[in-house]
Amino acid sequence: MRAIDALFVALLLLCTGTIDVSQNTLLAAPKVNVEQPKVIIFDVNETLLDLASMRKSVGASLGGRDELLPLWFSTMLHHSLVVSATGDYDSFGNIGVAALQMVAEINGIDITEEQAQTAILTPLRSLPPHPDVAQGLTALKAQGYKLVTLTNSSLEGVQLQLKNAELSQYFDVNLSVESVGKFKPYMSTYQWAIKELGVEANQALMVAAHGWDIAGADKAGLKTAFIRRKGKVLFPLAAQPDYNVSDVIELARQLTKHD
Repeated sequence: MRAIDALFVALLLLCTGTIDVSQNTLLAAPKVNVEQPKVIIFDVNETLLDLASMRKSVGASLGGRDELLPLWFSTMLHHSLVVSATGDYDSFGNIGVAALQMVAEINGIDITEEQAQTAILTPLRSLPPHPDVAQGLTALKAQGYKLVTLTNSSLEGVQLQLKNAELSQYFDVNLSVESVGKFKPYMSTYQWAIKELGVEANQALMVAAHGWDIAGADKAGLKTAFIRRKGKVLFPLAAQPDYNVSDVIELARQLTKHD
């Protein structure tokens, strides 16, 4: 395992409570089952919006190395956890710019902060939705579900993302970690979210295409649904999600309400 991956896994285990530091043992993840969630909470980047469209801008800033896009995104996620674990906070956008500069330096590529900002911030706010998203969200809304977003991006940023992707109308509430100052998958972030929404943990369903997001939400007591986006897998040491689906359309089918 690469050193950066090992750091990320260790931080994930610590911030989700999977590791009991005093015992250095893995803890079981209890689950509470409910028939239907009262609220469905969606992650945004990669879960709803397709990050692949950023390959061109990120690749251009890295001397044509568009294959480095996944490394940039994972580096951004790793260091958002570092920021939270050390009691600090900075915007996801700023961390993304710093992460791109790090990837460039690792690969011997010269890039300025301004170039990194140009490559990331505008494209990130103009991501298209995955092809299944609008139809799936329409089906969930038609069933009467309350839909919410919870993102590591800023509130202003996610609202602009949803507007540009023509998804704003599906969501009743947009939540951002900037309000609590800790990035997902910290358990306290999910606990803050359900408090804001006025529901119990087992009445909320967290939907994400990231194993770390599923692990954090599960540890906070939420129901979970994993979207199997291309290249995304579950974290083997975490509890399995309540739903494991190919896309939002399949999730809507599985959550069909029966009279």
